This record gives sequence, structure tokens and C-alpha cells, in this order.
Amino acid sequence: MNRRFLLSLGILTTVGLSLLPFFWFLLSSFKSQAEVEAVPPTWWPSGSLGFYRSALFDHRLFDYVGNSIVVAGSTTVLALLIAIPAAYALARLAVPGKQGILAVLLCVSMFPQMAIAGPVWRLLDAIGGLNHRWGLVLPYVALTLPLAIWILASFFKELPPELEDAARVDGCGPWTTLLRITLPLAAPGIFTAAILVLIYAWNEFFFALLILTQPEQQTLPVGIALFQGEFTMPWGELAAASVVATLPLILVVLLCQRWIVSGLSAGAVKG
Repeated sequence: MNRRFLLSLGILTTVGLSLLPFFWFLLSSFKSQAEVEAVPPTWWPSGSLGFYRSALFDHRLFDYVGNSIVVAGSTTVLALLIAIPAAYALARLAVPGKQGILAVLLCVSMFPQMAIAGPVWRLLDAIGGLNHRWGLVLPYVALTLPLAIWILASFFKELPPELEDAARVDGCGPWTTLLRITLPLAAPGIFTAAILVLIYAWNEFFFALLILTQPEQQTLPVGIALFQGEFTMPWGELAAASVVATLPLILVVLLCQRWIVSGLSAGAVKG
């Protein structure tokens, strides 16, 4: 009993400490300017929505949200269109050296962003991709492909091959088998890969700051980080903007958490 109590207490303490910064930012977003600057700080807000109005209209938060939706959505669609056939080929077809290909993909996914920032910038400069949202989508697709392929290949391996063998007996080729048999069964894995790619593209900061320097093209993380106050750091507007930027991800993860766990578990059991 004592052991279970201590374990529960430790879990609750860890979760509470992890959520404390987000909880503080959420409370700060509903405070007034005087409450934010109060010494000692006050815990409970007065319920003011002034920081939300300032973030949405004075700091053009809607423009950053729109840019993030375009960039993250395009990245997710393109990454899945490339990752699904690649993962299916690695999982089901007789591809020479596919274990080596998966190992290379795993190594590529571990490259630090700083190591490839220079070549990516020079390449985008040569093709005119700087300060364009599509110029940010290209490196995002390249960076998220290894993760998406790994997740989908692991999920495809989990599916019973007898169904695909029966489809081939009926005359289905590899593409028909993939589209009509495998994809409907692999929907949880596809959702998992899509959500993880979407979260990465929504939150990524370094390449967004490097590639998009014009304010009208910037995404949420960069736009919020560059909020400017008249005399001090606008902590209230930053808190309100952070809440607006985080809520969509929380809703997506809560709605799809069962599929996320299923997809990650498939990859963990059979790599």
C-alpha cells in the first residue's frame, strides 16, 4: 500500500512540475498588466481578456496562425504521400539492403539542425525559396520523412500478410494492394505519423527563423518570439499567444491519443 502510494505521489509530483510552467502561462494570459508586474506575483487572475485582444489584433496573431496552418498542413500531406509508398516497399517488397536503408534513415533523423542549416539555406537561396512558405515546407518534409517512414514501416509489418497474398491471387498489383487493402488497415499508423509530423512542423523554430525573415511569412513560433513591447517584454501577450498556439495541438493529441500510442507501440515491438 505504501509503495503504491509513494509511486502515485511521485507520478503526480512529476506531472505537476512538468505542467507548472504551462499552468502559470495560462493564468498569466488572463491577468491585467498590473497583476503581471505585481511584486510579489499574484497567482489568481482577474479574468481580463486584454492580452488576448492585444495578441490577436495588435500583434497580428491570426496571420501567424494562418502561416502555420499552411506550412504544417502542407508538410504533413507531402511527407505522408512520400512516406507511405516508401514504407510499404521497405516493409513488404524485396528491396535489396532495406535494413541498411532503415539504418541510414535512422542516422539521418539524428542530424542536428545546426549541421545542415548552411547547406539548406544556400540551396533555398539558389532556387528562390527564402521568405516563401514553400521554402520552409521542403526542409520540413526532408526532416520528418525518416520518422514517418519508420513508424509506417513498423505498422505495415504488423499487418497480416495473408490478406495481401489473397489480394495478389485475385490479380491485384503492389499499388492496388497498397491502396485497397493495406492503407485502410494501417489507418492508426498513418494517423500517428501524420500527427507527429504535424506537431513537429507546428512547433519548429530554428529553420522558420532562418528561412522566413519577413513578418508576413513567419509562422507562430517565430512570430510569438519576436513580439515587441513598447518599454518592457510583453509577457501577458506572450502568454496569451502561447495558449492560442498550444490549444490546437492539445486537442489533436487528446482526440487521437489512442492511435498515437498504438502506432508508437507497433514501432517499439517490432523495429
